[in-house]
Amino acid sequence: MKKRKLPKRPDWDTYFMKLALLVAERSTCLRHHVGAVIVRNKRILTTGYNGAASGTKDCLVLGCLRDELKIPSGHRHEICRAIHAEQNAIIQAGLHGINIKDATIYCTHSPCILCAKMLANAGITRFVSCTEYADPSFKKLFREVGIKYSTVKKPPLGISVLE
Repeated sequence: MKKRKLPKRPDWDTYFMKLALLVAERSTCLRHHVGAVIVRNKRILTTGYNGAASGTKDCLVLGCLRDELKIPSGHRHEICRAIHAEQNAIIQAGLHGINIKDATIYCTHSPCILCAKMLANAGITRFVSCTEYADPSFKKLFREVGIKYSTVKKPPLGISVLE
């Protein structure tokens, strides 16, 4: 009998980062599609993507306010319709009564300083990303509060399955 070559199983960081990239496909932002997955003990707790508040019109409908005002990435976060992916993942935890203390967040982009502060107060202990965002100010805060930050190579987007 001929032996089949099985696809290589992804390691845990690659697996959860691929899931974050899939979550990012729901984004309604015209600049960056960002996805986040909060995990503890290899179990998914919540997910989030960047987009307008529930029940409001998003950038797909109204256009990008930041582009109209020529605001570069990493500046003036308050001038945006979107709630960031990390914020939405934290909000989902709160809405559903899920404790995210001591969890890891896998996010397609490194965090802005506002998200970094929220992650610190939520008790996140590790942040894994595959893309650097334009604002590196989170690094000092993460060092101060003890959140471990690491980057992984952006995983291949194909899905390996046996038919």
